[in-house]
Amino acid sequence: MIAFIKGRLEYNMPQQLVVDVHGVGYQVEVPIGTFDAVRVGDEVKVLTYFHVRESAQVLYGFANADQRDLFCLLIDRVSGVGPKLAMAVLGGMTVADFRACVVAGDAAALSKVKGVGKKTAERVMLELKDKVGVADAWQAVAEAGAAGGAHKASSETVLALISLGYKQADANKAVAKVVKSLGDAAAEATSDELLRGALRSMN
Repeated sequence: MIAFIKGRLEYNMPQQLVVDVHGVGYQVEVPIGTFDAVRVGDEVKVLTYFHVRESAQVLYGFANADQRDLFCLLIDRVSGVGPKLAMAVLGGMTVADFRACVVAGDAAALSKVKGVGKKTAERVMLELKDKVGVADAWQAVAEAGAAGGAHKASSETVLALISLGYKQADANKAVAKVVKSLGDAAAEATSDELLRGALRSMN
């Protein structure tokens, strides 16, 4: 797994970069418009996902972890959505706007993204909301943002577990178990600490 690449930008097109890393040029497919602010010659760090299939090996790049997480969620958890369509979604709206669409069940807004269409948008909504439970988790994180502290960390941990493939019910139970075991210390626990504890309990 190639987690990221860091080097000098050699080539920059709307959907493709070439980054020179110590004399080796890495060609990276990126969401349209994501790296418009950088120029050839700039030092860049690109988070990556290496996708291997029979006919090709493609390195996909992202400006931040939220973009990469959404890309992985779409290709891993929604039937019929591959890398090309996931990149179209990322190029057509921000991660925050996508989350808002899913929480609101707004398939019409998602269907306006070029290459998505009405049926695909409806399937994305259905599978992320009803099958995976991501919509509920995103809603919980949004609501917990105002409360902060342990509640926000717990909600973020549940979402991280769902993104890793766990069912929402199992994720909730695992996080609750960890919070209970920490007692008063749970109020100061970060989402990373809760995630590690939850993974240990689930495995």
